[in-house]
Amino acid sequence: MNAKAEAKDSRFDVLKWLAVVALVVAAVVGNQYFSAEPLLYRVLALLALAVVAGFVALQTVKGQAFFALAKEARVEIRKVVWPTRQETTQTTLIVVAVVLVMSLVLWGLDSLLGWLVSLIVG
Repeated sequence: MNAKAEAKDSRFDVLKWLAVVALVVAAVVGNQYFSAEPLLYRVLALLALAVVAGFVALQTVKGQAFFALAKEARVEIRKVVWPTRQETTQTTLIVVAVVLVMSLVLWGLDSLLGWLVSLIVG
């Protein structure tokens, strides 16, 4: 993209982000103002404003970049090899055993040092 196109996009992007901020502020203020209304109606209104704000944000350059990043992250998560239930159980048991052993070692060391200090101090 050339500099003029980027400047034009960024100028309109600022207006779009201001619209997003205005929608979020309207949602917060409206939720407080209509606090006497049933919760279901307020939640539906908040969701509607959030969808509109998200749609407006996706029309910006940064919003499109975020959406592309989210899609790429989803693809990468699908590539992850998750451990089996057996591997998870074994790893958890090893961690619990090491924590127990280390807690006993530290308790013994603390008791020994406390006993030595009480002998020295008196």
